Parts: sequence; C-alpha cells; structure tokens
Amino acid sequence: MKIQTFSILAGSEVCNARCPFCISKMTPPLGVELKEPEVHWRNFDVACRLAKQSGVTTVMFTGKGEPTLFPDQITKYLQAMKKYEFPLVEMQTNGILIHDKPEIYSRHLKEWYELGMTLLAISIVHYDPEKNRQIYVPYKKSYSDLPILVNMIHDHGLSVRLTCILANGFIDSSEKLRKMIDFAKKNKVEQLTVTPVNKPDDTESREVWTWTKGHHLTDEQRADIQDYVEKNGSHLLTLFHGAKVYDIEGQNVCFNSCLSVHPNAEDMRNLIFFPDGHLRYYWQYSGAILL
Repeated sequence: MKIQTFSILAGSEVCNARCPFCISKMTPPLGVELKEPEVHWRNFDVACRLAKQSGVTTVMFTGKGEPTLFPDQITKYLQAMKKYEFPLVEMQTNGILIHDKPEIYSRHLKEWYELGMTLLAISIVHYDPEKNRQIYVPYKKSYSDLPILVNMIHDHGLSVRLTCILANGFIDSSEKLRKMIDFAKKNKVEQLTVTPVNKPDDTESREVWTWTKGHHLTDEQRADIQDYVEKNGSHLLTLFHGAKVYDIEGQNVCFNSCLSVHPNAEDMRNLIFFPDGHLRYYWQYSGAILL
C-alpha cells in the first residue's frame, strides 16, 4: 500500500475566517475541540513511521480550524518529525495572521523553514481582495494584501500555492480563471490549485451545506473552465485522486476535486493524524480509521 499524503491536523476547530462553505463545519469533529488539544505524541510517531514506510513524500499541515492560531504546536510537530526527513512539508492556511502580524510570524516562518517546511498553501476564492473579504473576513473592512503576503512568504524561502475555491459568483468562468492565472504569474506563485466548491452527502451544518449547494458551478460553467484549461494547457500529470496538473503559459495549474472516495484503490490518498492519536484515511467518515 502506498499513501499519497500524510495530513497532520494542527490546532483546533477555532478559526479566524468565516467561510460560508467551510468543509470543517460540514464534517464530523472526530475528537477535535475548540481549545488547543493535547497531542498524543506516541501515536504521532507511529503515524510518521507508517507514512515513511508507505512512501509518503508530502506532509500537509491542515486543520478543522486555522493552524497558524497555534504556531508553537506547528513547531513542535516539525521538531518531532524532523528525523523522518520528509522532503516536502506544506501547510494549508488562510494567511490572515501571517499578513496581519508580520512582526510575530516572521519569526515562526524562519523557524519552520529551518525545520523543513517547504510551502504554504493560501486559501482564496478570487484575485479581487473584496471578493476574498466577503468570504473570509466579512467582519473586517478589508482583506489581506495578497501580493504582500506572497512576497513575505517568498522572502522566508518558502514556496506558495494559491488554493482557489471555484464558486458561482466568484471564479466561475474561463475569463475569470485566466485573470486568476495572470495574477499568480505576476506574483511569481509557484502553484495554483483550483477546486470547484463541494459538499459531502451528509452534513453537520445545514446552513453551510445550503450555501455550498447554492454556489456550485453550473454544468456550463464547469465545462467552460475545463475546456479552457484543456485547450490552453499542457497536461503534465494526473494525480492519484484524479486531479490534473497543467502548464498554462508557464504557470503551474492543478484542476482538483475534493471529498473524493476511491474504495477500490490499492493506494490511499490520505493518512490523517488527529491530535488525540487517531489515524484516519477519510475526513468525512468516522469509520475510516486505522488507529
């Protein structure tokens, strides 16, 4: 059995964004609390050994909330896994704290880089800051300056992936995607991943599920975007879960899907470590458990 990605659930369910499509709110908490959890370090070591023996090359720090709210915990994870020498270590974040408190997070970025982190994946919905504000921080007057954030991350030696959710009313056409790609190129973003907004069959939050359903791309919108990518991009590779990576005029673009289940696959997309020591391989099913 080969595992594609080793995901580490950092932090808690607390988040400083207000995403109306929050997948965390639609999936079970599975032992993740609102306060910073105690980490089951013995089982974390088991998870690292399993990941290493299963050929994992990519570790992804993610969370049911925002991982950067507990930066010292991320540092402890990196210190504990350093001996396993995973080559690619990434973190998924909304980037808000890194942008708003550079005097604090510059120190953390420097330390994380020295401990082996290689990339930050910044969650967005648009190149327009007002569109991002509406989704992530509707309680604030303005959204982070993305070019400044990207430049700060680059200055600390880390690569950047913009992970853009495609939603009706936001990036929902080939023309808007082309502008998103231009934005990524202009800011020297190494990777751009676009993912149509999605939801599980069952939900923990009817409000979030309903918003998400109402903002799915239409069949016509999705076909328009996919046709643009296929006609203008050079197909580089297809990932295990079906995502396709393209080169579009020199920009790396991954057309992704989420919440995918492959029950007949011999390989496993995700090994997911929860702070309480449990290991799972799907986010949305409590029965998908190894330990």
